[in-house]
Amino acid sequence: MDASTNGSMAASRPSGRPALPSCRLVVRGAQDAPGNMRRVIFDLPGGFDYVPGQALVTMIPLDDGAFGRRDYTIRSIDRAARTLAIDFFLHGDTPGPNWARQAKEGDEIDARGPRGRTVFDPSADWHLMTGDETCIPAIAHILETAPDGSRVFAFIEVATPQDRIEIDTRAALEIVWLSRNGAPAGPSRLMSDAVAEFTLPQGRGKAYIIGETSNVRAQRRDLVARGMERADILSEGYWRPGRVGGHDHVDD
Repeated sequence: MDASTNGSMAASRPSGRPALPSCRLVVRGAQDAPGNMRRVIFDLPGGFDYVPGQALVTMIPLDDGAFGRRDYTIRSIDRAARTLAIDFFLHGDTPGPNWARQAKEGDEIDARGPRGRTVFDPSADWHLMTGDETCIPAIAHILETAPDGSRVFAFIEVATPQDRIEIDTRAALEIVWLSRNGAPAGPSRLMSDAVAEFTLPQGRGKAYIIGETSNVRAQRRDLVARGMERADILSEGYWRPGRVGGHDHVDD
């Protein structure tokens, strides 16, 4: 059963877990954004609450008249303007990017959430964030809202150096951009090799590892082998080659 559009919690599912809140997102406008993104700005639903890094499950219209579930990270919220923004990475002829390219004021889509466990832990002494270009909205928003002086190390994979973006943050950020030099995204050693060479600082760290599922899994295994506690590694597979939609919880 769906919840009402004001974001209230629906009845529990048979599993015992509560159903995700449901809302109707109404487009206020859209514009191109850095990093080959299309930013769609929606009216902020009433009573909406979230943590940076969480996503909404959107019901994207498909060519056959059905709807496809697609997870998209919340890029930002402006409570004064009462808007919510989502960046759609324009990665080809697939339903999400196609919808975002054509989105105009007054268009509507249904959504559920927010959901997601890859959120900032201010109690950690240091933070490691990794991801490819599909993860830039999540990483950028977490960094933009991180507490002043937080010690953060970020590795972001992009197609070319021209795909880098500016990130405004109060964190003590060290960022490394990894370029594929035009090679297609997918399973590779580019990110996992960079993480393997990263010296883990002293103190308790928190790792936020997102991106292509096999790449995420390789990084997680490396960090566990080097002594990081499994509970301190938040790892999510955002995508896999050949799959449209969906995501993977990467544990062990």
